[in-house]
Amino acid sequence: MSSFARLTIDDIARLAQVSRTTASMVLNGYAERYRISKATVERVLKVAEEHHFSPSQSARALRSRRSNTIGLVIPDLTNSAHSALAQALESLCRADGYQMVMVTSDEDPQRETDGIAHLVARQVDGVVVVPCTADASRYQKWTQRLPFVFVDRRIEDSDIPSVVSDATATVAQLVERAIEQGASEIVYFGGQPALSASRDRLAGYRSALSRHGMTEQPDWVFERDFQRDSGYALMRDWVAQHQRYPQALFTASITLLEGVLAFINDNAAMTGAPARLMTFDDHRLLDCLPVRIDAIVQDSQALAQQSLDAVMALLQGQTPESRRVPAHIHQRT
Repeated sequence: MSSFARLTIDDIARLAQVSRTTASMVLNGYAERYRISKATVERVLKVAEEHHFSPSQSARALRSRRSNTIGLVIPDLTNSAHSALAQALESLCRADGYQMVMVTSDEDPQRETDGIAHLVARQVDGVVVVPCTADASRYQKWTQRLPFVFVDRRIEDSDIPSVVSDATATVAQLVERAIEQGASEIVYFGGQPALSASRDRLAGYRSALSRHGMTEQPDWVFERDFQRDSGYALMRDWVAQHQRYPQALFTASITLLEGVLAFINDNAAMTGAPARLMTFDDHRLLDCLPVRIDAIVQDSQALAQQSLDAVMALLQGQTPESRRVPAHIHQRT
């Protein structure tokens, strides 16, 4: 049995020397309606403040059908893009009087489902999800329970609203710059092919090649997942096959870039890196490296704001449209 004492409204009533009903009315804001004396209200509130007590959120949610909490499901907190999104959404929720509750999926569909179920059981008012699968049926059932919005990734042929970066156009712009500056071999390392983020980023890469009349070679595009270990393994395998680094390399996430840089550091101390490195997502630490890396910067604040706006629209019975948020390039070369 736990040794921790959990204070209840019965304890507050006892300490304030009032009935449980009176304590409940005061703490839930109904003192004036039920004509509870000012002295009694002050006594109950003083006891509650001294003991840092507030009424049960679960009980309040059952009565009001609102919990003033928003759920967020992201794959991985070590991914700086997702942690930036979480930070932005938490601040926005707090400013609007909501508390954000977060779980991670680790790119595991079952863990993701369990996490969503946990948030729903906590009576959150809406859920924002970075989906780890492209299977719309895994998410559709939740839309009958509460507002449900995708962010960062979308699912084709799903009516669940989504807010994603305009990756295709920005990736195309970045890769085109590399081609225009002389790159004739550009290798692409990507994540899970079924995910919209992977498809959008690869589409941008291929669009850039096509516009400049370049033919994609069989050893240019490799997709695995967005984990750091995959970036390391993809770079290791490419170098083992070719006995050199590619002339230019684009990684579809900063986590893949981390793996690539780890391999280069382990094997060449950065002196043998590709002549040009490009990545999707940015981090301030890239400014400190001996190699210059051009990066695509997502607007985490806008992604978070528009996701929250979509949840609020659904709460009001509206049908929000899916949106694309512009990204921009941080050019270091």
